[in-house]
Amino acid sequence: MFVDEMKMIIQAGSGGNGCMSFRREKYVPKGGPDGGDGGDGGNVIFEGHAGMNSLTRLRQRQHYRGERGEHGKGKDMHGRNGLPCIVKVPIGTIVRDAETAELLAEILEDGQQVVIQKGGRGGKGNARFSSATNRAPRYSEDGHLVEPIAIRLELKLIADVALVGYPNAGKSTLISRISSARPKVDEYEFTTLHPNLGVVSYDDFKSFLVADIPGLIEGAAEGRGLGIKFLRHIERTRILLHLLDGATPHGSLVEEFQTIREEVKKFNPDMLNRHFAVAVNKMDSLGSQDELEEISQFCRENQIPLFRISAVTGEGLETLVQELGHMVESSRPAPTTRELIQPKEEPGLKNDFLNEV
Repeated sequence: MFVDEMKMIIQAGSGGNGCMSFRREKYVPKGGPDGGDGGDGGNVIFEGHAGMNSLTRLRQRQHYRGERGEHGKGKDMHGRNGLPCIVKVPIGTIVRDAETAELLAEILEDGQQVVIQKGGRGGKGNARFSSATNRAPRYSEDGHLVEPIAIRLELKLIADVALVGYPNAGKSTLISRISSARPKVDEYEFTTLHPNLGVVSYDDFKSFLVADIPGLIEGAAEGRGLGIKFLRHIERTRILLHLLDGATPHGSLVEEFQTIREEVKKFNPDMLNRHFAVAVNKMDSLGSQDELEEISQFCRENQIPLFRISAVTGEGLETLVQELGHMVESSRPAPTTRELIQPKEEPGLKNDFLNEV
């Protein structure tokens, strides 16, 4: 089951209490204070993992907590810091406060670590409070308690190319032919009920990631059909490939293209600034040559790349893959060094996600 939204409860570890203790040894009847500090609590850390493309596995548990810091002890023995809880999430995960909807973090890179909730500070032992005027302090400090918080996770898949179009336009068949993805394929509408991801190889050692989302219909941006739930998955794609049904179009091919563009615009106008292309599918059973000429002229006038393909027979797929690959290359930004939020180094990181991922 594909899950792209969920709630969970997280709780960083509370700090350990400081210790109140005095040195008591033979021949040292009035030893000074020697209570140690409590350890800091463990953080709750989210880490991006490229091997995940759904939140499904996280639903096995909905409460994640860091380890509490140990209490301080006598003889100036400080408590050990609590181990952090590291939760692995898919790349593209957005973390929000469940009550206020405040954005807490975005996980955009493999291996990126973000501290979602910081562990509590350990309390000071009574040795910390010794001074010239107070040689024997009889108090210590409790560790900082950390309360659990509810957060909401939203997944926006990160792909280079997104396939958009009406239901039954052949998107699932296309992604199964050009990539390793194996989505459900059938002849009825809304066969695809969740996004599918596939890696497309070209030019021997190059590749790009393609996403197929459930079919869009007019009014999808207002909640009709299945599109509204999954439109956010194409927000981060670099290229939109509009797949048109050449056999049984919904109206003219130009109208079909403009309708899909309008739904994308209603959802997020900024997405119209992305690179996009048009592919007329099912050329092996083309319904109207006039419709093909009309969309061809429209694309020429608007300088839109147009491909004539058949996902069933393979016609035009090699050219499509090569051109999409080159479009992806030209749209990718120059490499930059992203400053990641890293937790402070501590010995022995605790993976509190059952060591599954």
